[in-house]
Parts: sequence; C-alpha cells; structure tokens
Amino acid sequence: MPHTQLSPAIDQPAATTAPATPLGALSLEARLAATDAAMTVRLDEAKVAFEVNAARADTVVDLADVVTVPLTPTLQPAAAPADDASPVAGLLERARHRMQTDGWCSGALTDETGAVCLLGAIRKEAGGNRGLEAGAARIVLDAIHRRFGDDVDSVAAFNDAHGSSDAPLRVLADATALADIRGL
Repeated sequence: MPHTQLSPAIDQPAATTAPATPLGALSLEARLAATDAAMTVRLDEAKVAFEVNAARADTVVDLADVVTVPLTPTLQPAAAPADDASPVAGLLERARHRMQTDGWCSGALTDETGAVCLLGAIRKEAGGNRGLEAGAARIVLDAIHRRFGDDVDSVAAFNDAHGSSDAPLRVLADATALADIRGL
C-alpha cells in the first residue's frame, strides 16, 4: 500500500531536549525507567498511527493475485489433461493447458504470438463444436460469478479486466472442477 502522507508522530524524528540532569548522575534503575517511559510513549504513538493508516486502507488485496510464480520455467511441465474427464471438463482442462503453454492475451481471441484469451483457448480446444464451446463458456461464467460475484457481464470482459493470466487460469481450474462435479 503506498504511503501518501507522513505522520508527524512516527515518520519524523522526535525532537530531543537536553535532560535536566546529566544521565551519568542518575542511577541505572532511573535511566532504565526513563528509557522505558520514552519507548512506551513512542510505541503508543506508533500504534495509533498504524490504526489510522489501516483504517484508511480502502482496497482489498486477494493474496492469489499477489503470489506469483517464477518467470523462469520450472522443472515440471504443465500437466497434460486427463483422458477420463467428462466432455466439458476435458475441454476446460485442455483450454487451461493450452493457455499455460501458448501464453495468455487480452483484447483478442488469439494474438500475433499465438497466445490465447479464455474464450480463445476454449474455441481452439472445442475444435469447431459450438455446442461444447457454449457449454464450456457457460461453466466458466458460472465459476467467475461464484468467485467474483455477479457484476461480471461476460467471460471476455473478465479476461480483459486482468493484467496477467493468474486469475483466468484459476477460473479455468475452478470451472473444470465445477464441470466435473456436474458431470458435464
């Protein structure tokens, strides 16, 4: 969360004044008590500043969007789709695998590099079967609504609203499980 304003109590050094008595003249217990009192005041100020800053936080962070995978390829390739899946679940599993291998794009079904969006991956894997493609798209939209609410109008709008493949891939995984549970 960006820090937009400085809190005078925390972000800037406290003004110090010369002690009335030299520290050497105080006993060890008195110096420890004075240090403890000063630290207690600073900790109380920090606690108040933290609570004020936390109360101003108006964005919700989904940890799944924050946690990322390494940019370098891992030792294990993406898992190939299972052969025993139901037709729609199998299609969605293959679409997810295609998106992982070909790459993800937004604003088009397929870009010039061959990367695909959610619908582009489904269409390529449906192989011209429009009924299967429509069934898969319905399940994906259902999975989107379950995870993100009913404010999303379409699969394409959801895909294009993201800056990376993280959320679309998660939705494809959710949709695959949903289609498998429903036996589609």
